Amino acid sequence: MARGEHHRIHASDRQQRNRLRVAQEAARLMSEHGIRDFHRAKLKAAERLGILDEQALPRNQEIEQALREHQRLFQASSQPRLLQERREAAVEAMRFLARFEPRLVGAVLDGTADAHSAVCLHVFSDDPDAVPRHLHEHGVPFEMQTRRLRTSREEQAEFPVLLFAADALPFDLTVLPHDALRQAPLNRIDEKPMRRAALAAVEELLAEGDGMAELERMLANATRRA
Repeated sequence: MARGEHHRIHASDRQQRNRLRVAQEAARLMSEHGIRDFHRAKLKAAERLGILDEQALPRNQEIEQALREHQRLFQASSQPRLLQERREAAVEAMRFLARFEPRLVGAVLDGTADAHSAVCLHVFSDDPDAVPRHLHEHGVPFEMQTRRLRTSREEQAEFPVLLFAADALPFDLTVLPHDALRQAPLNRIDEKPMRRAALAAVEELLAEGDGMAELERMLANATRRA
């Protein structure tokens, strides 16, 4: 093998190893410190590891994969319970907000929610004051912010966000116009339309989770009896 080719292969291998190291460190930061922005997590991870090569920065999908692996290895006893709690809370909130056709999004839907994760919902109304009024009428204190979302590859827009807590869990409502039901904003991970779930689909996820918990209890009991 020519010396130049050897150096090229060696450099490529080093770059792949660094990508993996950055992805794993970013996953750790997200899991243990509650960082929810993929770009911020990987920049912080690269800084901590002293990796300056931008080619060694992993894609968001690689970080998400590393996050799932981190949770499987280090949070197997707690993360499924935390996820289930948030899905149960999501169902209750979606029933409460039924008139706004809520959709569950984010970590609680995709299964990576942990102790730092809010229950994130998209709600829909052409009256921007309707959702805040609904919360106010039911005695729910909230904080208002705005969030910039990509509505297409070329366009972005700002939308109202309502933040509140219920039963010690944080909730995050993004208020979108009604026609946004037809086309979800783009996901920050893969720039495809966000995955969203209506109430019936979340109830189904919750039932599947209950079934897995029951199976785990049965297996544990069988192990103790053996």
